[in-house]
Amino acid sequence: MLTITDYYYQVFPKYHPSRVLTIVYQLVANVFISTLAYKEAKLNTRFRNILGYSIYTAGTFCLIILDLASHGSGSVGAYVVLCLIVALFGLADAFVQVLFIGIATLIELGCLILYVTVFAKLPIVKYYRSKAGKEGAKSVAADLAAAGLQEQAQQVQQMDETKIIRLTKKQLLRQNIDHGMNIFMIYVVTLSIFPGFLYENTGEHRLGDWYAPVLIAMYNGWDSIARFIPSIKILAMESRKWITGCVIARFLLVPAFYFTAKYADQGWMIFLTSFLGLSNGYLTVCIFSIAPKGYNGPESNALGNLLCVFLLGGIFAGVCLGWLWLIGNGSF
Repeated sequence: MLTITDYYYQVFPKYHPSRVLTIVYQLVANVFISTLAYKEAKLNTRFRNILGYSIYTAGTFCLIILDLASHGSGSVGAYVVLCLIVALFGLADAFVQVLFIGIATLIELGCLILYVTVFAKLPIVKYYRSKAGKEGAKSVAADLAAAGLQEQAQQVQQMDETKIIRLTKKQLLRQNIDHGMNIFMIYVVTLSIFPGFLYENTGEHRLGDWYAPVLIAMYNGWDSIARFIPSIKILAMESRKWITGCVIARFLLVPAFYFTAKYADQGWMIFLTSFLGLSNGYLTVCIFSIAPKGYNGPESNALGNLLCVFLLGGIFAGVCLGWLWLIGNGSF
């Protein structure tokens, strides 16, 4: 959706698609991830992921149907339906130009099929699911059964939870509040700039209509690359103080983008956008890698859900703050 927002700016030029669609998405995602985080210990992980991928696949296909049915018109009715479909993506996210969307639909369908048929049977997945099951994580019972470990799945289901000693969500949150706030701040900064500012506040440049898609591509590309950097041990940041310092320093990107858009050329904007993606992906993975250390399976699962609440909360806050870029330029 972020990659094809330039298309929706052509169809709905007056409705701020990048900002409105993102905020609709996040409203639904935040409500459901909070609920899922609260109930995570009782959820069927396999069903949760299958449902999420199914909604993604159906929702993306609905975008194609909408475009064909409305003939690409920019009517209010078509925009409302578009917002409803994006709300479905928010629901799917909590659980886990049109040709482009067709390809995306096939990829998501492929993810669904792979998860149902292959994922649970991978040796590394079986190992960690089995480990979590022995530590009392009932949410993995269906995954163990799908992997052929029927006996262990039954043992997990019959396990007496009163005999399992584990930290409460409140205790986990107290011990990891710095990780939660860092995740929150990372995405506040990122989403206050990306994608709304990049689509609406960077002005006209030599790349013309390609300018915004190039910026989005650079962000996504470097964000993806950065997520693999911590897998190289010497490049992984494990100090909680250093991570916090880097997260706070990222707030300098806000004035940097403002002055770059106002005074610098497109080369500097491409560089800044690349750094935004690089720092976003790298710091996110560093936090999600070090936070679960020292906890058992059920505790790690609970902590992961809590961190996702902070992540989506940061995205929502960032999207809301992104509207401030429009103050004074007559765009409201």
